[in-house]
Amino acid sequence: MAISVYNKYVWLLDTVRKAGDIGITFDEINEEWMRKDNQRLNGGEKIPRRTFHKWRQAIDEMFNVFIGCNRKGGYRYFIADPDELKKHSMSNWLLDTMSVSNLLIENIALKDRILLENVPSGLKFLPVILDAMKACKVLSMTYQGFSHDEPHAYDVHPYCVKLFKQRWYLVAFSTARHEVRTYAVDRIKALAPQRSKFKMPENFSPASFFSNSYGVMMGSEVPQDIKISVDAEQANYLRSLPLHHSQHEQVRGAEHSVFTFHLCPEYDFIKELLSMGRAVEVIEPASLRAKVAAIAHEMCDMYRRKESE
Repeated sequence: MAISVYNKYVWLLDTVRKAGDIGITFDEINEEWMRKDNQRLNGGEKIPRRTFHKWRQAIDEMFNVFIGCNRKGGYRYFIADPDELKKHSMSNWLLDTMSVSNLLIENIALKDRILLENVPSGLKFLPVILDAMKACKVLSMTYQGFSHDEPHAYDVHPYCVKLFKQRWYLVAFSTARHEVRTYAVDRIKALAPQRSKFKMPENFSPASFFSNSYGVMMGSEVPQDIKISVDAEQANYLRSLPLHHSQHEQVRGAEHSVFTFHLCPEYDFIKELLSMGRAVEVIEPASLRAKVAAIAHEMCDMYRRKESE
């Protein structure tokens, strides 16, 4: 299927979604469709009613989102269950990503004034990984972590992939280590599917695997109740973009707010706390507070040494 067809589906779904509970009529949809900004998609022609209903069906099958019609309200179309779209994180992410992609293509003339972040991995090995996941095929992988001087080759069972901070990660069972590990896709040197297959464990859930984690690092830490205090400005950032699904604002003050989490305080989470600088203070647990304080002291000592040299 041509990419332009996918873009049309995304445009329609996004247009109906923006209409909210009020909904939008077929004529209003075509008015939006015929706007000058959409010339790349519309080709100067309106959406035939029959085509419109075909797109509705395709959207239902692709995104598991049904576009309903309120006949009593003047045949207004709306998202029948908007919460259902939010439940499916991949569908929601695809919709948001492709909607932004459509918007950027429509404004390609502004390419020098729109700055984007680079995702350093994905295109080369993601297709191989996803194909192996679908077919449950073993992958022969050559991998070199940042802590190793040389790459190593071994077989893995690809379970899932995760995007975190502009990097793709592969979660796979290592036949050499006999455990599930996380690999940065941009550190893979070579990857090839094998004829042999593996059986996906029935008790493995990618969502559950990362439910107590911030980021992708998995270590020896166990989930803990964490409490931090942040200043008013940083609190706004945490409210608009929560760090973790367990985040809860326990106290909201004029100058400081207190947030709680239940997760494993691995290095990814510690780095995120440190990135907030003096805007954050770890209150509990004492072990995490001491660990963050120790790193902060080491940083101070390093700068003092540099200044005295």
